[in-house]
Amino acid sequence: MAATAVLSRTGDRVVTRVLRNAAGAWPDKVAIRFDDADYTFADLWSRARKAARVLREAGVAQGDAVLVMQENTIRFVDAWLGIALLGAIQVPVNTEYRGEILRHQVRSSGARLMLIESPFVERIEALGEDRGAVEKLLVVEGDGGWESAFERAAELPEAELPEVHEHDIVAIMYTSGTTGPSKGVRVAHAHAYMYANLAGQTLELAPDDIYYAPLPLFHIAGQWALVYACLQVGVTAIVRRRFSATEFWSVVRETGTTVSFLLGAMANFLARQEPRPDDADNPLDRILLVPLVADLEDFRLRFGVRIGTCYGSTEVSVPLIAQFGVTDPTVAGRPVPGFQPRIVDEHDREVPVGQVGELVIRTDEPWITATGYQNSPEATVDAWRNLWLHSGDAFRRDAEDNYYFVDRIKDYIRRRGENISSFEVEREVNTFPAVLESAAVAVPSPHTEDDLKVAVVPKPGMTIDAEELREYLRTRVPRFMVPDIVEVLAELPKTPTGKIQKHLLR
Repeated sequence: MAATAVLSRTGDRVVTRVLRNAAGAWPDKVAIRFDDADYTFADLWSRARKAARVLREAGVAQGDAVLVMQENTIRFVDAWLGIALLGAIQVPVNTEYRGEILRHQVRSSGARLMLIESPFVERIEALGEDRGAVEKLLVVEGDGGWESAFERAAELPEAELPEVHEHDIVAIMYTSGTTGPSKGVRVAHAHAYMYANLAGQTLELAPDDIYYAPLPLFHIAGQWALVYACLQVGVTAIVRRRFSATEFWSVVRETGTTVSFLLGAMANFLARQEPRPDDADNPLDRILLVPLVADLEDFRLRFGVRIGTCYGSTEVSVPLIAQFGVTDPTVAGRPVPGFQPRIVDEHDREVPVGQVGELVIRTDEPWITATGYQNSPEATVDAWRNLWLHSGDAFRRDAEDNYYFVDRIKDYIRRRGENISSFEVEREVNTFPAVLESAAVAVPSPHTEDDLKVAVVPKPGMTIDAEELREYLRTRVPRFMVPDIVEVLAELPKTPTGKIQKHLLR
């Protein structure tokens, strides 16, 4: 399938219509397969309307925000779809959140109701009275909780569902906050639809596919690029509680998975498992890797899969796609029709081909990128300055219009007159046999500009000698990319979504 952004009729780009159409087209086909049960497309349509009734009886009205803190279960899907059917706004909460990061999201969301599993209730109670607008916790388990109310509820008749438009907000998705407090991205129905639609196009999803993406449902890629993409195409989604490198291939074989979506770190963990003679003996045909791994060809041959990639974020959707068969591990993709990418300098002036700058985006269609940040007007104005959505990512492009991710703007390093991509440094460091993962950062230098520091985590049972690592890198990278400082750590500091907190390493 070509990577084209073919838009459906604008009135169809809302969750209610997508779900109803899926139930009509494939009523008895399995839509989602969990560890313990299967649910058809007709099941999801029925369960979503039951969830909508429970939520309405709990006081949820169109436009209300609802916090959802649940694991990867059918109850999460019920809540997400039921909230959307009411024209309310889902605010998914990372199940690792606690303390101040949890308080920030609860307060910022403006939600009055929180749908929560019982193991997480104590975390809310630990916040004390400072919970923003939250008035009620609807606990999933127990008498009077979500489950018991759901079992008693009748489906809300379709005639009682409100009219929802593609420009209405369907979710507030919080970024991981690697450099400051998390920002809540306000997502319209059209934006969610197109994110899922483009993910499906990139993956070349077809109705006979089995799609497994081992990602949490509170994450944009787990909820939209997996489940919502499957609802649009009629594909069966495989959902598990969490990613496991040791269990990934057994799940693929047991379920007959044909397509998957992995973050680069996940693929790296798979590649570092002990090779087996049957590695390529699996039903998986293609994997979307974001970003690509350095040893791309070795990964492809070892596991017998086709590989593609794309660039996207909660704010900008998926403006760049590299189709299956990509061979350059540094490429992010080419522009998707309907998106207008540019690479600009610090004054928003477009830079020449080959030079590094910030990726900014405009779209031909309205509502298919983020509309702003929740309760953050200054951050919203800054991100959309000069009427372009600023990605915060450094890119370059070549004469063939291929775009290459270089780094996060704030992670860029200037050393000895040279600009260094932390992303490129980490890619090379991670090929060292004893390295499990790494992070490259700039630290103050007595000689002006920056010194380059690399924090590394050794593989279990192995050690890393700093000078051996430097010597290894001298054969692979320019001299200015060989680190001044090598710090060996038991683990890297990370946000609850798994992103490295580089400001703590500087």
